[in-house]
Amino acid sequence: MTTPLNERRVANAIRVLAMDAVQQANSGHPGAPMGMADIADVVWREFLSHNPSNPQWANRDRFVLSNGHGSMLHYALLHLTGYDLSIEDIKQFRQLHSRTPGHPEYGYAPGIETTTGPLGQGIANAVGFALAEKTLAAQFNKEDIQVVDHFTYCFLGDGCLMEGISHEVCSLAGTLQLGKLIAYYDDNGISIDGEVEGWFSDDTEQRFKAYGWQVLRVDGHDADAIRKATVEAKSETAKPTLIICKTVIGLGSPNKQGKEDCHGAPLGNDEIALTREALGWTDEAFVIPEDVYGAWDAKAKGSEAESAWNDVFAQYQAKYPTEAKELFRRISGELPADFAEKTAQFIADTNAKAETIATRKASQNTLQAFGPLLSELLGGSADLAGSNLTLWKGAEGVQDNPAGNYVHYGVREFGMTAIANGVALHGGFVPYVATFLMFMEYARNAVRMSALMKQRVIHVYTHDSIGLGEDGPTHQPIEQIASLRGTPNLHTWRPADTVETAVAWLSALQYKDGPTALILSRQNLPFQTRDQAQIDDIVKGGYVLAKEKGELKAIIIATGSEIDLAMQAHAELEGVRVVSMPCAELFMQQDATYREAVLPSNIRARVAVEAAHVDYWWKFVGLDGKVIGMTTYGESAPAKDLFNHFGITKQAVVDAVNSLS
Repeated sequence: MTTPLNERRVANAIRVLAMDAVQQANSGHPGAPMGMADIADVVWREFLSHNPSNPQWANRDRFVLSNGHGSMLHYALLHLTGYDLSIEDIKQFRQLHSRTPGHPEYGYAPGIETTTGPLGQGIANAVGFALAEKTLAAQFNKEDIQVVDHFTYCFLGDGCLMEGISHEVCSLAGTLQLGKLIAYYDDNGISIDGEVEGWFSDDTEQRFKAYGWQVLRVDGHDADAIRKATVEAKSETAKPTLIICKTVIGLGSPNKQGKEDCHGAPLGNDEIALTREALGWTDEAFVIPEDVYGAWDAKAKGSEAESAWNDVFAQYQAKYPTEAKELFRRISGELPADFAEKTAQFIADTNAKAETIATRKASQNTLQAFGPLLSELLGGSADLAGSNLTLWKGAEGVQDNPAGNYVHYGVREFGMTAIANGVALHGGFVPYVATFLMFMEYARNAVRMSALMKQRVIHVYTHDSIGLGEDGPTHQPIEQIASLRGTPNLHTWRPADTVETAVAWLSALQYKDGPTALILSRQNLPFQTRDQAQIDDIVKGGYVLAKEKGELKAIIIATGSEIDLAMQAHAELEGVRVVSMPCAELFMQQDATYREAVLPSNIRARVAVEAAHVDYWWKFVGLDGKVIGMTTYGESAPAKDLFNHFGITKQAVVDAVNSLS
């Protein structure tokens, strides 16, 4: 039976805060918070292990609001349970520079574990949290002491389940038996356009059972039923659980509950007054009675939980000091103390070998060297490990060993990338994921979320140009590199050979404030000779690879496979320097003096060459320069024939320089 509304004062605090904040902002979504308030009441007050006084407690349960438009549900929960989120913050909902933006944004308010809003990615992040917890636990827990032991709770709605990414990630979650993932589906039958039965008639229960999930059904307004289902979910350790909660959107609003009217618009002052009356809520807007605050306050309980865990960790530290030190290092996100020294030696050795190989192979060689130094690496590929070359000798699949360090994601580019975001957010891992550059397009929005949340996720993209050859234009990326370079916080590397590839990996691992994309070739690329000063400058994103003979008259800028064309042209030209620019974003972050030394502003004769869309390079060559690259899609043919066909050749570079100087 549904609990009478006048007996649910504690849950109703969420409802009134949601409708008041949305009304004051004149913008937002009151329906989901009001409909899910009873679920949130049970989960947050009775099951969620967290400490509002220390939102970063390592062993806290993770909570994800995948239906992020219902953000006031999350903000209300944080405020009520005692996080540093005041009633004034609630009043500033959706206002400029507030801590309570329109959708939950990572880093804005304490207790927000991930940015949600693009529907479906929240549940994908939750899968990443659960994967990270299971893997970290397998790597560090001992039979006598469990130091990694927490759950991931996720709220989601119809929109999340309609988005295709939910299939990708929930299917994998079942296969990987992520038993500590518990999802609550807000089955209210309403989306923006109205009743969903006209466009969403899936049998969700059977769908998730087919994935290998435990599926339970409850009345989403019956606290006892929610409580019982959650206990059952926590006891099922081999399967993730979906609890289908039948709810009424906007519950409590006499004229708008159960309708799309309350999905994404304020209720209106008159309806809010009627809702207060229906709920038996007599307090004014943004006023919560002290007894209700007392019922919600989780600070004491949270501090006790963390203190108990600290005692367990102290025992672990005493008995297993090496493991404890390593776990602490990984959770803090720091690289090993000797990492820089050892990687510098590898780069020097790589330079000495002078190998002519594909940069995807150079990437694998780098992984082989760096992998044994970094227990935090958690790699994966979207069913292309043999092409992306992301497997190294120490890689072990988590499907075979929960303590492994590699995930075979299957053909799930979008899901893979969003899961990796969750893994990074969880902590303890540096995830890298891989596919062909062209299929970054499937994952594009999750790449954007990596960058938006400034997460250290390494995106490995191979088969970087028309140089992949016979697979043809469907597989040959043209505009993708420019798209990645235009993404804030993202470093995009397109290395030219083994040394630049090793430096790119090192830079990606050291970059804590955002993701990195490594753009790698299928075909072999000639090794380029450098002195130590040039090697040191690679990390600056752009540097002089070949100096001019005589007076400087022109500059050739190139990346990746086209560096060799630039060097061939350089051999035939006087007064021309070659600038390798594997990471333009990092180059632009250097001081003006360095940039001027590499690209003197008085030298207007500039040619850029890259087997990708030409438009990106005009800012470096100027409108009076020239760009050799692609303006159309590719064709199916051997790589050499394609470069000749599209005019990306040594002679084209020579002719372009001569036409300018």
